[in-house]
Amino acid sequence: MLILLPPSETKSDGGDGPPLELDQLSFGELNPARKELIDDLVALAADPAASRAALGISQRQDGEVARNAALWSTPTSPALRRYTGVLYDALDAGSLRGAGAARATERLAVGSALFGLLRAGDPVPAYRLSAGSALPGRGTLAAFWRPTLDPVLAGLEGLVVDLRSGSYAALGRVPGAVTVRVLTERADGSRTVVSHHNKASKGRLARLLATSKAEPTDLAGLLRVLRRAGLPIERGDTENELDLVLPDPLG
Repeated sequence: MLILLPPSETKSDGGDGPPLELDQLSFGELNPARKELIDDLVALAADPAASRAALGISQRQDGEVARNAALWSTPTSPALRRYTGVLYDALDAGSLRGAGAARATERLAVGSALFGLLRAGDPVPAYRLSAGSALPGRGTLAAFWRPTLDPVLAGLEGLVVDLRSGSYAALGRVPGAVTVRVLTERADGSRTVVSHHNKASKGRLARLLATSKAEPTDLAGLLRVLRRAGLPIERGDTENELDLVLPDPLG
């Protein structure tokens, strides 16, 4: 089982690993595309104003431009420690120990606008590039990545649980992957897609699946694991879609 996470715009500083070496990353067939984007970002960082426009940031965030300028020279950290924010706080990978930590490292992966696809332990620097970023002289990042990333994702073996947001899922498709919607159910029985608690809920779901001793191989097996854990999970509207249905906090 592989649990595919979105990245986060926020990332931890520093790191205790050596500078970026693409050969140290998983899915080496993505390295030519990775190098192309990294070189673009490093060159773009020489023009802060153009960087802000491309990355959708303000002058107060020029530290992000400095991060991009140093992509080839700054220390690295494992991907699971590099990404931060609501989903990763709920996942709380740093608290895992022993067999649970080993299973999480093996099962978790991250879809990235800069690196395409990473395993949890891949050493990466801090950077700024989102799926919606518009680099000068390029089309969309989805148009850039899909010819290269689609075959890699299609070649993943076993059950894939795709928790990426829409913009990152557009970078590459995973045929047959299970997707999860987080819904809230009102008192009148109507349901709506959750926004506020979506990331935290997916982070907790990822932790449960990443550390489970069970190894489901299909949607039915995955449902059994989640229901045994007490999650309010149902089949969704489409094949391979699950709905996590939460009570409305406002009643």
